[in-house]
Amino acid sequence: MTITTDQLEQLTAGFAGRVVTAADGDYDEVRKIWNADIDTRPGLVAQCTGVADVMAAVKFAREHDVEVSVRGGGHSVAGLALVEDGMVIDLSPMTAVRADPVERRAHVAGGALWSHVDRETQALGLGVTGGIVTHTGVGGLTLGGGLGHLMRTYGLTIDSLRSCDVVTADGDLVTASKDEHPDLFWGLRGGGGNFGVATNFEFELHPVGPTVLAGLLLWPMDQAKDVLGYFRDFLDDAPEQLGIMGNLRLAPPLPVVPEELHGKPVVGVIVCYVGDVAEGEQVLRPLRDFQSPVVDAVVPKPYVAHQGMFDAALAHGNNYYWKSWKLPRLEDPILDLIVEHCETITSPMSTVPIFCQTGAVARVADDATAYPGRSAPHDINIVAAWPADAGAGDEHRQWVRNFYDALTPHAQGAYVNFLSDEDQSHLEAVYGAEKLSRLVSLKTKYDPTNFFHRNSNIAPNGS
Repeated sequence: MTITTDQLEQLTAGFAGRVVTAADGDYDEVRKIWNADIDTRPGLVAQCTGVADVMAAVKFAREHDVEVSVRGGGHSVAGLALVEDGMVIDLSPMTAVRADPVERRAHVAGGALWSHVDRETQALGLGVTGGIVTHTGVGGLTLGGGLGHLMRTYGLTIDSLRSCDVVTADGDLVTASKDEHPDLFWGLRGGGGNFGVATNFEFELHPVGPTVLAGLLLWPMDQAKDVLGYFRDFLDDAPEQLGIMGNLRLAPPLPVVPEELHGKPVVGVIVCYVGDVAEGEQVLRPLRDFQSPVVDAVVPKPYVAHQGMFDAALAHGNNYYWKSWKLPRLEDPILDLIVEHCETITSPMSTVPIFCQTGAVARVADDATAYPGRSAPHDINIVAAWPADAGAGDEHRQWVRNFYDALTPHAQGAYVNFLSDEDQSHLEAVYGAEKLSRLVSLKTKYDPTNFFHRNSNIAPNGS
């Protein structure tokens, strides 16, 4: 990117935030994202403090033909939040959250994390489905759909989205809702960052806690087939107040885990009952009694504490590589594959969460939003993680690919937020031909030049 001093001064003159370049001492820190495996060197990082900054950055990039990316919370496992030698429109300074207990609404700025949302809403005994890691960005999670502990009760994150402010590829600000730009509102709910920069989200809030019955149950891997089979059958009749997911990994050396299991493959079930704690105890009793789990850490606790239980396991600064499929009911042939590949896991930091998107998620019509595959009850995310100083991690990547390939015959689509290095042709597997065609038409309307292409890109017609 070639930007003259005069051109840079043109941007900074009307910019309330900070524009960071390689000449700045903190450039390397500013360009970091969650996945340390990404080493992209942007030409500019425009740290926006508000909507006016975002509009100015978009217009500057268009005027000077600068390639852009958009950074929200900064997870971006595939590194698409950054762009080599281009401009990063960085929303991370924009973290304001305003929760209204009367209207039960929250207005959330585009760079906020779920920790910011949970802090403000839980002070009022309210909440909205968010990620299972508190340093997840609100923008990326929401635009892709939004899985979380509350989804069986209150639906995906997008099912509570009531409006969204967006800076378009022309640098204009529009509000998308069911009444304003309803076509754009449809696409924003599951279409990822293809249509503009989301600067504000308005969510409907719901009663949550602040104390919930939640935590982890753990068994050795040699019981995994039985445990996951019971988990599958238990889910059939589980009330929607119960958020539940599986997780397979090597047992961490924590005091709560028996020492003889440290570093050994284990299977876990994570639960979160959103309702009366005594009722939750009754609901969970059969699961907690099944084959005597070696760890039963299910207790009444603050919802915010449960939200943060995976933070340390998925910390910033490690290398990450993942792939994902949506899956049907976990019949025995699928369970056999899952257990087989988890027995050969290659890193003590890797993990395989199995999300359950039944209940309120499945009750929304599939064509109501761009988010695809609501009828698939599960989403499995095969996550390889290893220390940043431990080399390229070829064996960990290959473990992910082998696992992913083995599950491919059973796949029922994929979740756009869990894509990694798949090419654009994979999007038909994600959305299906009909929904993808609608998204292409929408992209053509709102971003005909594909200005926003550093994402799981839906190219406009003629691109």
